[in-house]
Amino acid sequence: MIETQLEQDIKTAMLAGDKLRVLTLRTLKSAILSVKVAKGTRESVMADNDVIVILSKESKKRQESADLYVQGGNQARSDAELLEKSVIANYLPTQLTEEELSKIIDEVIAGSAVPDQMGPIIGQVKAKAGPAADGSLIAKLVKEKLSK
Repeated sequence: MIETQLEQDIKTAMLAGDKLRVLTLRTLKSAILSVKVAKGTRESVMADNDVIVILSKESKKRQESADLYVQGGNQARSDAELLEKSVIANYLPTQLTEEELSKIIDEVIAGSAVPDQMGPIIGQVKAKAGPAADGSLIAKLVKEKLSK
């Protein structure tokens, strides 16, 4: 269970004195707890699939923040956000490559009743790829394939 692993890793990072890792993992734990409280399941361990969804959102937030910091000329803050993102990545499934995603997209387009509609195709690709694919990358690749 990812949630249990997070707990153990927080303790390990605290003992090692790794402040960045402790802060990042505590933030993740807080995000998970917030969702659990909203669902009324605070005392139970959350399923890995649900945890992965939360961690994916947290990772995406870090990437967006890093991009904004670069635009604002603050490379140091951008680097800090990317370091946090790399900590989060340890708990996420390995992301599919563009080539692997491209194959899935080709399969979905070939089997689609309406091969020129971007929304339904993206939805089907996301369902097939699961959390191992970035939604923005899927959208970009589908758009490229449909514009050919």
